[in-house]
Amino acid sequence: MDLSKAILVVLIGVLLAVSTTFVLPFLSFVLLSVILAYLLVPLQRRLERRIGRKAAATALVGASTIAVVLPVAYVVQSTATEALTLVDSIQAGEVTLADTEARVRALTGMEIDLVSILQSAVRDVEVDSVVGLFGAAAHIALGLGLTLFLLYYFLKDRRKFLDWLRETAPLAEDVQDNLYAEVDRIMAAVLVGHVLIALVQGVLAGIGLFVTDIPNATFWTVIMIVLSLLPIVGSFLVWGPAVIYLLVNDATVAAVALFVWGTVVVGISDDYLRPVVVDRYAQVSPAVILIGVLGGVYALGFMGIFFGPVIIGALRAALDVFREEYGERPVEHGDGG
Repeated sequence: MDLSKAILVVLIGVLLAVSTTFVLPFLSFVLLSVILAYLLVPLQRRLERRIGRKAAATALVGASTIAVVLPVAYVVQSTATEALTLVDSIQAGEVTLADTEARVRALTGMEIDLVSILQSAVRDVEVDSVVGLFGAAAHIALGLGLTLFLLYYFLKDRRKFLDWLRETAPLAEDVQDNLYAEVDRIMAAVLVGHVLIALVQGVLAGIGLFVTDIPNATFWTVIMIVLSLLPIVGSFLVWGPAVIYLLVNDATVAAVALFVWGTVVVGISDDYLRPVVVDRYAQVSPAVILIGVLGGVYALGFMGIFFGPVIIGALRAALDVFREEYGERPVEHGDGG
């Protein structure tokens, strides 16, 4: 490597490191724009034949704002409001759990002051937490704006970007074709075969919570959507204890109804819908999903739910392509005749 090339490589490395520090604070929103672009590209292709690239991208960004961003903002606002209201009620002593305490005492013979325990748990919630909450809300608002901005250009200029990527990547054309095809397969498998089903399961289970009047149902519905991404675990970790909560509070009919709803309706959505969708799009090992979701959330935050399994699947795809393209093939010997 000559001096000029070495200097250029070092410069690229430094600029890449600095650019990464710029992106990291908004990484989740950048990844969200990538997911939305991936899902909307088929519609973009159809629309741009009729109304042009710019108009099609503008229309899809507007539709995404209505269909995705506003509902997400509403859920975040509702969840935060429920959490703050619950904390305020506990601190003010307005939450009474006398019936539950009596029920526990009758079942176990133990005296337990649940209200004091809750008040102790939230005692450290002070003004700094509220200020932090408003700061987080401002960050989310700015991030969502960035998401929509990037989505517009991802849709409008996707061809230029893909052409640039092909020309810049130091890989043969056929190798890139195989690699991109495998990544696309994994992306479809994760988003359609698992995320979509998790969304359906979480919403169905959430309907049961709303109907049976479980407190903070919006918050728990969001939690169940996330849990439904995890193989074996699922939304039962929320609606199961909710059944027990209803039984302890003498809401037997509601408890039975929620149990039947969770077992039959939510269970059927997993037993029948998941195999149909996953078999249609791609096979992804549950181990990939589990490790990808848990590790992805730890490393990337909320968007790791989607990109964790994709990254692990892409690693396998890259290894498969490497083996197919560059692996040593057995030497064929003659019959010696």
